[in-house]
Amino acid sequence: MSVSNHLLTDDQMRQFISRGYVVLQTDFPKEFHEGLNAKLNEVMDKEGNPGNNLLPRFSEVGDILQNPVVRGALTSVVGHEYTIHPHRHCHFTYPGRKVQTWHKDSYWGHQKVRNHHNWWAMIFYYPQAVDKEMGPSGLLSGSQYYTKRAGDETETPVYIEGPEGTFGLIHYDLWHRGGANLSQKTRAMMKFQFVRMNAPAGPAWNNRQADWMPVEDAPVDHNILWESQWRWHRGEFGAERNGATDKASQSNGRRTEEAKISDLAGKLGSRYEPDGVDSAYRLATYSEEAIPSLAEALTSGNATASRNAGYGLSAVGSGAREVLLEAMGHGSEAARMHAAFALGELGQADEESAGAVAKAVSDPEVVVRRSAVEALGLMKEPVEVILPALEEGLNDDDEQARFTAALSLQRLGSRAEPALPALQAALRDDNRYVRANSVDALRRVGTNEALNIALEYLSAHRWCPTTTPDNLF
Repeated sequence: MSVSNHLLTDDQMRQFISRGYVVLQTDFPKEFHEGLNAKLNEVMDKEGNPGNNLLPRFSEVGDILQNPVVRGALTSVVGHEYTIHPHRHCHFTYPGRKVQTWHKDSYWGHQKVRNHHNWWAMIFYYPQAVDKEMGPSGLLSGSQYYTKRAGDETETPVYIEGPEGTFGLIHYDLWHRGGANLSQKTRAMMKFQFVRMNAPAGPAWNNRQADWMPVEDAPVDHNILWESQWRWHRGEFGAERNGATDKASQSNGRRTEEAKISDLAGKLGSRYEPDGVDSAYRLATYSEEAIPSLAEALTSGNATASRNAGYGLSAVGSGAREVLLEAMGHGSEAARMHAAFALGELGQADEESAGAVAKAVSDPEVVVRRSAVEALGLMKEPVEVILPALEEGLNDDDEQARFTAALSLQRLGSRAEPALPALQAALRDDNRYVRANSVDALRRVGTNEALNIALEYLSAHRWCPTTTPDNLF
């Protein structure tokens, strides 16, 4: 069955952007799930959790990942070219398991600027029916844009319940937790992570309406923020002056407009994150007129205001380029980190921008280097500037910087061919995710030489899914 028949609708995409999740149902027969669930229970009891080896251990998992409903959902939010992250896990709970704390997942390493744009997504898949007694996954609806929990009445917990084959398509940064298993049954939830390779060139879902339709029933009004994400998914970059800006303030003249900009800028460092994040995107609708205020916050030394300014400047678009380049040389590590992040989100593929970010791969502060190697993979051009810097990133002392450098080389695809020696050397990295991203980068380079390097490595390191303590030979 064609994936195109299972792309998200506009209503589902609006829910995903505003609430951070969509719950869907695969079309496998009940017997498929009963067989898989029986295998899961047997392996968990006899061998323990296979962790990242979940996919080769259970062939049915490959069928799930290729299911048109799953692929259609993923295509809608992370594009036609996406890869599965090497980390995957079965959250298997026995009766009596206590509730988890609310948390966000790591990108392997938590210390990075979190992307509001959907460069990443997750699938939570249930091979058996799950109800509230079994400890379903809890989600804090709409929390994906917050670094910290709001911690007030705007937090809206929802729980993924349904028959076997239910899955949640989750924004990677949504706050979530596993529930307490109060039943007498085991409960399995298989989690998979996926990575977008390219910025949207146009809608990847079943898009029928060009404009964002405001969400009226959410506990927090982030419609301007959400519209910015909607437009990004449609391949429309940068704020438009005639977009969702507060039209009333415009009609009252320039003085009122300046007062509004000043008021919004003053909220960028708010301890109440919904206000700070929302203000960043509202400022972006004023385009060039808001850039001085956003630039001041970026370099203010206030980590929260700087981060929100980075989001706002990336939403402004190419008009923010000059102040971001200037901030790349600022004495504040927060300013340099968030400027590199914003330049990556802008995708500014010019020599000056790429050169400034490439230089930051040698920055003395690791948080700046992490943002720089990520941004280079989003900028992609000019490759002669970007490749040497990413090869340098593969040798960084910091594991997360190396992991991200390998991911950025993966995003470059065939343009990463000159980096084959560096990628081959990275196959001996101590970190499993650096090695895995390097293999995927070789696969996406796609030449015979690259594929041979990858195949030789995989052949030597292949894992036998039927070898167990009771079946060694």
